[in-house]
Amino acid sequence: MISIYYKIKFGQSLKKVIVNVFISLNMIIVLGTSCKKIVQVDAPYTSISDENVFKEDNNAIAVLTGIFTQMSQAGTMTGNSSINLYAGLSADELVLYNSNPLPNYVSYYTNSLLALSPAQNYGSELWSPLYSYIYQCNAAIEGLNGSTSLTASVKKQLLGEAKFLRAFFYFYLVNLYGDVPLALSADYKVNGSLARSSTPAVYQQIIIDLNDAKELLSSDYLNGNLKNYPSSLLAERVRPNKWAAIALLARVQLYAGNWSDAESSASDLIENNTMYDTVALNDVFLKNSREAIWQLQPVRGGSNTEEAKTFILSPDLPNGYDRPVYLSSQLLNSFELNDQRKVAGNWIDSCTLLGTTYFFPFKYKNIEATVTEYFMVLRLGEQYLIRSEARANLGNINGGASDLNVIRARAGLSPTTANDQNSLMSAILHENQVELFTEWANRWFDLKRTGKVDAVMNIVTPMKSNGAVHWQSYQQIYPILFSDLKKNQSLKQNLGY
Repeated sequence: MISIYYKIKFGQSLKKVIVNVFISLNMIIVLGTSCKKIVQVDAPYTSISDENVFKEDNNAIAVLTGIFTQMSQAGTMTGNSSINLYAGLSADELVLYNSNPLPNYVSYYTNSLLALSPAQNYGSELWSPLYSYIYQCNAAIEGLNGSTSLTASVKKQLLGEAKFLRAFFYFYLVNLYGDVPLALSADYKVNGSLARSSTPAVYQQIIIDLNDAKELLSSDYLNGNLKNYPSSLLAERVRPNKWAAIALLARVQLYAGNWSDAESSASDLIENNTMYDTVALNDVFLKNSREAIWQLQPVRGGSNTEEAKTFILSPDLPNGYDRPVYLSSQLLNSFELNDQRKVAGNWIDSCTLLGTTYFFPFKYKNIEATVTEYFMVLRLGEQYLIRSEARANLGNINGGASDLNVIRARAGLSPTTANDQNSLMSAILHENQVELFTEWANRWFDLKRTGKVDAVMNIVTPMKSNGAVHWQSYQQIYPILFSDLKKNQSLKQNLGY
């Protein structure tokens, strides 16, 4: 087994910001008792410098594999301190159980984030980890571009992965924090004094990276050492491919208001029915499901997803599995009658504790040793909703309704009655809420990008705080890291904090 740790932080002083990789054995595996080996490496190194890490294929592959491994661990991407959890608490999806909750949980939940000092900087928990990931991508891109000894196909794939990942991390930074510094190199002297770039400039770079990634990445899913391309129908869907880049590009184009481009990108995915298709509700989140465009493997041996351990409530679970959040009445009441997503045991389940019944997300159902589920990052269901919204904005009401009905039919619902742009847009936002709940901050981002956040949170925030906190519009953007403000005088805090 291998552990890879990257010591890269925003503004950190590094002479050569490539990566120090500490390897305990001679094999890099995305862990799980039933998972396949992602890559195999020769004799271990204790430290890998930029001169040798991008000299040999396997060591270069290890750098990117290490990022996927980190993403799969409990932390920023998944588990009880993740984007999913914090954004779900901030929005109207999750309720915080009131038995000794963590202070930062309370701040996210009551929309009362602070940026007063390093000790009271709730809301910035995701800032440093996301920049750390970006630094790793920047270092990889520079190392790969400078290498003359890697196999051409390996170099191309790894460059595609690094650019795809950088775009992915910047997408979350800009949607959580607004204007952010756009660091595109591993030069700490440059990055340590960057001012914030405008949101349109960040989106422009994201689109550039994703278009590059689309051309660089393989159309297939690649396992092993990336030199042998297995059948895309047999491979694990855990390394991003061309289609993952297109899927994220469709979402980004939608957020940027590029309706025709968003429709085109989503159509590319939807029409690729050799590789992708919608599946039954309880098959969606299984490992390598036909709906999966990109998933992350669990990294703990004999373990399923961190999401299952975070959200599943049960009085029978051992200590460490029960979590102090459950689904809000606002979300539960949003489901239509006969919506199969709400039926017990499908995507929602319940638990009675001390006479009170709590409903919790049940998209991930398995906390046992046998690995049956992978953590979903991108899936085809979202692409139908993206194309539906893009078509609605383009005036194609029938086409948008048709896409929406694919998702509704799977949930056991009748076709939408929306028959004009306004009613269709409302129906799409509603369908996003009940289809994508607790997935990758989709609800929080939807409220903000559609201009609904003030109307919804003016009602929800006082309810969450028993009237102690009233919503203010600036709270839709999280405060940035206090210590980075002190180090970098060009960096300014978000208004209101």
